[in-house]
Amino acid sequence: MLTIYGVYRSRASRNYWMAGELGLAFASVPVIQARRLDDPAAADAPLNTQSPDFLAVNPTGLIPCIDDDGFVMSESLAINLYLARKHGGPLSGLTLNEEAEMLQWTTWAATEVEPHAVKIILALDTHAAESEQGRLTIRAATKALKKAFALLDRRLAATGHVVSDRFTVADLNLAEVFRYTMSETELFDAAPNVRAWLAACQARPAFKAMMAARQQELE
Repeated sequence: MLTIYGVYRSRASRNYWMAGELGLAFASVPVIQARRLDDPAAADAPLNTQSPDFLAVNPTGLIPCIDDDGFVMSESLAINLYLARKHGGPLSGLTLNEEAEMLQWTTWAATEVEPHAVKIILALDTHAAESEQGRLTIRAATKALKKAFALLDRRLAATGHVVSDRFTVADLNLAEVFRYTMSETELFDAAPNVRAWLAACQARPAFKAMMAARQQELE
């Protein structure tokens, strides 16, 4: 069985969504980020990224992490590419070229988009956005993302999808990265194809199920 380590309120959300899209049975082991705890080493601390039990599974101390019948790996976007390749179907690359494009766009999102997008979501999550420095951080990240939004908008103009003419792992991976930017409406105003694409991705039943589980975790 597939085991996913990580709380839904983390990048593990990407893997929970992917498992849902593929219809995979999985076990969920909630591992919280140590930074969210006052004392991760406390005797009564929940399982977290600094817990010895988790480090025994994944010495990097990163979530998410999966154990797929004894095969352990981390890095959420790479995990999704692996699951798509293993289980096949329309979410995976049907040709070598499609598979290469899925890898290309996933890597692009990880290197060119997420470093800026994560600054926005962290500023909001930590309430830093209420300070002048926080607002400056968000403004700078938003400015840096304009080129990426324009590029993806042009890409989506043809079929409404990142690769080929169907929803694939590339759409899922990018949608989860771009989700971090949803507060910055000016980016979406300038990229209507990105707005429509992200809404369509988030209308999928597997995404809604993942988000419902995430909301339960917060309650």
